[in-house]
Amino acid sequence: MTTFEAAKLVAGREIRVKLRDKTFLFSTVLLLFFTALGVVLPMLINGGPEKVAVVGATHVAVLERAGLEVITVPDEAAAERMVRDDEVTAAVVDGPRVLAMEEAPGEVVAALSTSPPVEFLNPDALDEAARFLVPFALATLFFFTTISFGVQIAQSVTEEKQTRIVEILVASIPVRALLTGKVAAMTALAFGQLALIAVVGLVGMRVADVGGPVIDAILPAIGWFLPFFVLGFLMLAALWAGVGALAARQEDLGATTAPLQLLVMTPFFLVLAFQSNPAAMTVLSYVPFSAPVAMPVRLFTGEAATWEPFVSLALLLLTTGLTLLAGARIYQGSLLRTNGRTSFATAWRNPTPIG
Repeated sequence: MTTFEAAKLVAGREIRVKLRDKTFLFSTVLLLFFTALGVVLPMLINGGPEKVAVVGATHVAVLERAGLEVITVPDEAAAERMVRDDEVTAAVVDGPRVLAMEEAPGEVVAALSTSPPVEFLNPDALDEAARFLVPFALATLFFFTTISFGVQIAQSVTEEKQTRIVEILVASIPVRALLTGKVAAMTALAFGQLALIAVVGLVGMRVADVGGPVIDAILPAIGWFLPFFVLGFLMLAALWAGVGALAARQEDLGATTAPLQLLVMTPFFLVLAFQSNPAAMTVLSYVPFSAPVAMPVRLFTGEAATWEPFVSLALLLLTTGLTLLAGARIYQGSLLRTNGRTSFATAWRNPTPIG
């Protein structure tokens, strides 16, 4: 059996085990549910457009352009009855006059008012809510997906080491194949989960009738976020396996994974803290550990030139190659050391000559 065939065998087993894991399936469904809910909830809370009764057809067009649901009625008595019965928020009758119960209906009054024309110098500008929510969503997705799947990689490695199953595995297949299979399987699962979340989010935005400019801006950002995510996850995946191998028991994982968790958390908070600072975001978009979030955010806000994501992706690819080599060395140097927790220096200096 070649190393490639062995890696495929390991990856297939890891994926099958995860897809049968009720906890993994439940967490995926829960993530998709909250994604859809987060997009559609504002529309549900809003309850749809306000209903307004109108006598005649004079003001129908202007009210509909304002996003109001118009119900035409034959006379003022019918309009007044609908307001009293709470079938509509307000009524527009001849004059024009607006009938309401207790409070002036702001949207109706605004639609009927004459305002000077406004010329937008930047009509495609994104509103402030979108400028905050989209970077927050991208950073949160990368952070939690990387942490959750990374910890699962470390736990799987430690469990195999603690139960001595790894000794049987490395006697049958090269250690390179074991590591490659685990990393490939978790990367595929993480990417699949993220792709599902992206699809559900975009469909939810369509259903919720989110503004066109926001969707037009987020599509290319998501398109770039996916390859950045894959490379960013790969950059850390072998390191997760390495720190998992440093632990001899599950109880040791907190100590061995702490530096890597800090490495993931720091860029997350930096991007959120400096998302409104163009200079800082430019720097962060070229730092490999923050680029998977910072560069897509800059593309979303229109602050990145066309060539920038390619350069950032190239730097990320180079760093990923280096971290894969480093993670593999730590993994190989500590996998068969079962007498207590292995130090990073020991694992790095003395890689076990297997596979």
